Amino acid sequence: MRADRLVSLVLLLRQRGRLSAATLARELEVSTRTVLRDIDALSAAGVPVYAERGRNGGFALLPGFQTELTGLNHDEALALLVAGSRRGAQAFGLGSALASAMLKVVDALPESHRTTAAGVAERLLIDPEIDLLSRRAVAEEVPDAVVAEIRRAVFAGHQLRIRYQAVNQTPKWRTVHPIGLVTVREQGYLLATRDGEDRTYRLSRVSAAEELDEPAQRPDQVDLGRAWQERSTRFRTGGDQVAVLMRVRPARQEELARTALAIHAEESSPDGWLRLEATFQDSRHAEWALWQLAGSAEVLSPQALRTALRDRAAALAAAYAGSA
Repeated sequence: MRADRLVSLVLLLRQRGRLSAATLARELEVSTRTVLRDIDALSAAGVPVYAERGRNGGFALLPGFQTELTGLNHDEALALLVAGSRRGAQAFGLGSALASAMLKVVDALPESHRTTAAGVAERLLIDPEIDLLSRRAVAEEVPDAVVAEIRRAVFAGHQLRIRYQAVNQTPKWRTVHPIGLVTVREQGYLLATRDGEDRTYRLSRVSAAEELDEPAQRPDQVDLGRAWQERSTRFRTGGDQVAVLMRVRPARQEELARTALAIHAEESSPDGWLRLEATFQDSRHAEWALWQLAGSAEVLSPQALRTALRDRAAALAAAYAGSA
């Protein structure tokens, strides 16, 4: 729609300053003739856009010009404010920048949408700090200077040196080729390659970072969602996986499904329990997940897992043996 394009043209000029007709045409995916007609339409509507002649000329807005985001309808304004209220930006060190940006967005909204903007916090709560069981969401702390350096390297397409501490290892410096940043449940991750191999680094385990001048080896087009999904799949299907044969109460099946990597060969037993086989990342993962189910699950095999759960239960019983 032309109205949307006119808004986009004004926002481009506001954000990037003077732009040539050719650049505007490329950004808006229209012809230069269409851009010139749009410029005339804006001028006729009272938008102070003017042309500068010469080699470095182009179109610009008068300094200090303010405009409403009239291209936003009610639901679009609401979606923008809800997106801005999410806390994922904290993982990338952009929390304060996001808050500042949202104030500017609200200020630029049409008057008809400002009532919606003012009431968002009173009517919608996104990602509260605690859940219904009063469990506090744990947001990992990453020093601002570290995450800012990582973010600069990612956007500049430069190689990056990070001091990273893998699980159960001492911190080491390594040079990586950044691909992108991902945040999951307020935990930030750096997707990169090192020595030609895919690597995923948890930002909270990076104690120092240094952007290098050398360009990073990165594909021209990256589907970050697909890359994350592929790496997640490799993580779930790798390692020392453990297959567990068990009985579980049907009421706890969904809880089990949320913690196990996969559930196979499910069948009902005459006693009303479910008999199934589940796969876990390793023995520690299996022990932890099945301990959460308490008496609602019974491990049939492997024997080592049965023994580990029995010993844990015996230790707990012994601790309470003298209680009245």
